[in-house]
Amino acid sequence: MSADTMTGRERVTRTLRFEGPDRVPRDLWTLPGVPMTRGAELQALLKSYPTDFTAPEHRYGRSERAKGVPNTVGTYTDEWGSVWEVAEPGVIGEVKRAPLDDWSALAHFQPPWELLEGADISRVNASCADTERFVLIGPVARPFERMQFLRGTEKLMIDLAYGTQEALQLRDMIHEYYMREVALWVNTDVDGISFMDDWGAQNQLLISPKMWRELFKPLYADYCAAIHEAGKFVFMHSDGHTAAIYPDLVEIGVDALNSQLFCMDIEALAAAFKGRITFWGEIDRQYLLPFGSVEEVKTGVRRVRRALDDGRGGVIAQCEWGNDVPAENVAAVFEAWMAPFDHET
Repeated sequence: MSADTMTGRERVTRTLRFEGPDRVPRDLWTLPGVPMTRGAELQALLKSYPTDFTAPEHRYGRSERAKGVPNTVGTYTDEWGSVWEVAEPGVIGEVKRAPLDDWSALAHFQPPWELLEGADISRVNASCADTERFVLIGPVARPFERMQFLRGTEKLMIDLAYGTQEALQLRDMIHEYYMREVALWVNTDVDGISFMDDWGAQNQLLISPKMWRELFKPLYADYCAAIHEAGKFVFMHSDGHTAAIYPDLVEIGVDALNSQLFCMDIEALAAAFKGRITFWGEIDRQYLLPFGSVEEVKTGVRRVRRALDDGRGGVIAQCEWGNDVPAENVAAVFEAWMAPFDHET
């Protein structure tokens, strides 16, 4: 493993600009159960493979609706009023009571403005100055998912199919909130801002690409424009098979996209989009990471590297550590990314 010659901030920035970083940047995500129950394993892995990313010091305002403790067995209410049920510790759970199950509640519904109004970002700029890593905040927006949490997925899908006016009203209300949240962060010294929405099923989008472009693409375009106007990088995450909207995300200016590459044709994505967007991971967390051997995981990484890693940037060594994933498989991901590699093969 060659010695690093760049800071994390320099490395990620050069990667996003396709300017030849000294190595591929590392980024590790963990499900809540990993730090809750496997802290020693997590710290050992981060010692061996430090991440090139960090988050700024900050605190949002106190919620008027949140109750209970997330990620623990039982129920809790989130900041928007959705009631979640968690069946096993360390997982996010599912919404069991949606505040807008009946549209009559929309007339009196308001986003949790108190989170933004009471936010303390006084330490953000100092914490950015104190680190050499790339400072990324987010996700600051998830409009489609928030609509599902508030209305219920099945009902929302029916609403979208029929063009229900209340669904569009809810979308616009949520978008206004997230635009204010983006505005909170563009005036700080963070390097990048991320947003998310899970748009893919296993083999296709959850809605038609046409509907996606009409109803949701303009929202993401607004986030990208505001973030880029402030001179910052745009990161986005979306699970599932999202190949149909890759061209749109490139068009609106997403700099780095985290998606489930192994749900799609990795080589086809590389042929169409390498050098146009940074592939922010990932390695297959449906099968390889939880069930594969160490060597199978490394083979998966080598496939991604053959497709995307030409040494000029445009790819980040990211993976997600799930509660059921062996630590040695996560280590294998980063070991394979750091191993010598012939970019021409």
